[in-house]
Amino acid sequence: MRIVILTTGLHGVASHHLKKLVEVKDVEIVSVIYNANTKVDVKKSRKRQVEKIKKIGLLGALNGIRMRQWYQSGIHKYLNIVNLEEICREYTLPFFRVESIQDPLLAELIGQQSIDLGLSLGNGYIPKRIFSLPRLGMLNIHHEELPAYQNAQSVLWQLYNKSKHTGYTIHQITSKIDEGDILYQEQVPIQFKDSLGETVSATYALLFEKSVEGLSKVLSDFDYFLSNSSPQGEGNKYTTPSLWQYLQIWINFQKLKKNNT
Repeated sequence: MRIVILTTGLHGVASHHLKKLVEVKDVEIVSVIYNANTKVDVKKSRKRQVEKIKKIGLLGALNGIRMRQWYQSGIHKYLNIVNLEEICREYTLPFFRVESIQDPLLAELIGQQSIDLGLSLGNGYIPKRIFSLPRLGMLNIHHEELPAYQNAQSVLWQLYNKSKHTGYTIHQITSKIDEGDILYQEQVPIQFKDSLGETVSATYALLFEKSVEGLSKVLSDFDYFLSNSSPQGEGNKYTTPSLWQYLQIWINFQKLKKNNT
């Protein structure tokens, strides 16, 4: 099976997963495409930001910026994530850079390589004209359970709902974010640490470890998992928590951590 990997991160899930994916039998990583996301529609971007602030409040938005480190630099304490381009050089894999999801080079690269399947590892919205190019479409890893936690940041909303577990879902990409048919999913226990930030980072790192195992399993027997995929039922959509929602997350975290010791 000929596969292309698309990502917007040089030190994220694609970097972590790639070393294990090259070992999957009967899978050929044809190329890795890095979307630098340098060409952004400023007007649309500002409109989304304003709408988000209206929904979660200015303090919620500022707190969301603060929490980003939990999902970025925070997991480096638990995982040795090497620069994606360096890994591609190590395994002699073609590495390409595009400036945005709208870059004509992106469609050209995927369309000219006879790709069977695309893997989205750390991306935002991917339009149909891109995800429909591979013969079998594209798969995404959502590091939460679907359909219960569509668009959700890992761990936070599980804690909001007083849950001691999180999970990941491997699903097909469709025009609606996180709503495609599910090929595989797994629950993962939340790793309670002294602080909420450490808990998120440690659990997110564990999700990386578990999801690459699940993805390798799916790719090793893709026809089986595709034929047994299931549509999602009614889902719940989330965004960055407001300040009041964050306070409830923190309160629930303290209670769950205490009960977990």
